[in-house]
Amino acid sequence: MMFRPSPILLAALTAPFLAFNGHASETSKRIEITGPVSAEIIRVIDGDTILVAARPWPQQTMEVYVRLRGIDAPELKSSCATTRDAGQEARAALASLTRDQREIQLMHISGDKYFGRVLADISFSDGRNPAQEMLSAGYVTPYNGGRKKADTCSFW
Repeated sequence: MMFRPSPILLAALTAPFLAFNGHASETSKRIEITGPVSAEIIRVIDGDTILVAARPWPQQTMEVYVRLRGIDAPELKSSCATTRDAGQEARAALASLTRDQREIQLMHISGDKYFGRVLADISFSDGRNPAQEMLSAGYVTPYNGGRKKADTCSFW
């Protein structure tokens, strides 16, 4: 069964997993699940966010938006056409990179600053990290969760 949990339901679903998972830790008042949690990519949202069908428990699947840890892509809704175009390129690159990936692993999973989305490291079955590949190819910039630059016509 597929469903989209509300933030309250997401918290309620995560609590039993955290109690079960001996590798969950609280860092800087933020709960982190070490993982891995298996998932399948449903679709690419933008250059740094994907929608997945995660399987945190046997016979349970839930859809969740996942922000790739460590990167920031140009915004698709920027007021600047150049930034929007770069955002489209980043989304296309991530879609191409993930197209043949049947199963991925989510690790170091924590809440994002926006409800309804989590932040995670992602690993393909061959061990590659799509965030690092996007960074190496120049589609995204490094991001540590701090304040972003104002929306200007220059992403980098």
